[in-house]
Amino acid sequence: MSASGMAQNLLYNPRLPLPAIAQGYLIHEGVLTKMCRIGAIKSLNYVHPSQALQLMQSQQKGHDNSGFAMVMHDLGGIFENYKHLPTLSMAATDQGVRLAEDILHQAGFQRVMQWVPETDDRPGLDINAMPNYVFETFDYPKSFRNAEQKVKEDLLLDMRLKLRAALEPNEEGFAYSFWPDVVTLKEIGNPRDIGTYFRLWEPDTKLTAKVITTQCRQNTNYDIVRYAAHPFHLQGYTALANGENTFYLKNVEFQRKLHRGYIGFESDSQCFLYTLHYIHRELNWPLRYFKHVVTPLPFDDIEKREDAQQLKAIRQSLGHLEINGPNTIIGVLPDNTLFTCCDAKKLRPIVIGRTEDTVVFSSEVCGINEILPDRDWATDIYPHEREIVTIDEKLEVQRWKQ
Repeated sequence: MSASGMAQNLLYNPRLPLPAIAQGYLIHEGVLTKMCRIGAIKSLNYVHPSQALQLMQSQQKGHDNSGFAMVMHDLGGIFENYKHLPTLSMAATDQGVRLAEDILHQAGFQRVMQWVPETDDRPGLDINAMPNYVFETFDYPKSFRNAEQKVKEDLLLDMRLKLRAALEPNEEGFAYSFWPDVVTLKEIGNPRDIGTYFRLWEPDTKLTAKVITTQCRQNTNYDIVRYAAHPFHLQGYTALANGENTFYLKNVEFQRKLHRGYIGFESDSQCFLYTLHYIHRELNWPLRYFKHVVTPLPFDDIEKREDAQQLKAIRQSLGHLEINGPNTIIGVLPDNTLFTCCDAKKLRPIVIGRTEDTVVFSSEVCGINEILPDRDWATDIYPHEREIVTIDEKLEVQRWKQ
């Protein structure tokens, strides 16, 4: 979960009063590692963030009250009629808001809709709140309205990077996403109190989505940085992870040279997002090759396959994108496909539960029990270490075995 890999892992103590796994820890190579929790909801119907909070609340042993974050795709509510236009998700000071709006105005963006959350600033809440939370939808500059889709997408990326660069020097704000049909919220503090502050515990019709990914833990091995909170978003791709990436430095050194959007690296899990984006968008490879890149097959297994030459070429050319350590990844593609995959040893848990209209990914089955108590538990899926499980727009499940 951090750039230091296992820097803050604790040495295993056999005299722990309860089994380590029950306390939110996992023993890996003689080391006791803290496990965070991740979750995702995908539905045929629009879902309120209260469901994501409930999903994570039942797994609270796995987070340390350092933060809550979520990315919502396929928006409903007040954003439903603006799916084709980009929405800026940002937390900022008053000066930061003015600075960002001036930059967008000068670039020709015109605001068409704004949502300002009604906050509950009662005393005693554990939240390090920013003065302003910006969720604004913009029309494209006139010169870009008839441009090709890729041109628009590059423009949105460049604008978000420009906003981030302008806001960072004096810590005036954080630009999390600037993309059509996507809203991002990240905050520091107790997840329950964050939900209370933004009035997210009580469902309403204003803020809903058909895909929500979430995590209730910050990047706690280093100083708390809002950008380091999972999930991470880039050009329609979202990724979050439960675990460690001990090949972080190798990933970073390679990724910095691949794309202008691969920046920050406040968390080792950001590397998962950048590799996903590079494989699926930049190289235009099918999703199944993402698994071959991050957890390649052993050479003995590769030699037995018809596509051995291709897989060996992948290992040779993209070996620096391989990941290591215990981890589970959840991702969302621009077409709202939801997927998950694990490390090559399955050292982090993930389970998938479903009904006719909803699919839930969770680090622990108790999270799914909270959201889908009446499902057929016999149909729950526990992904293998050598597969990707995907959920498409019709909620059809596909399991691609590596």
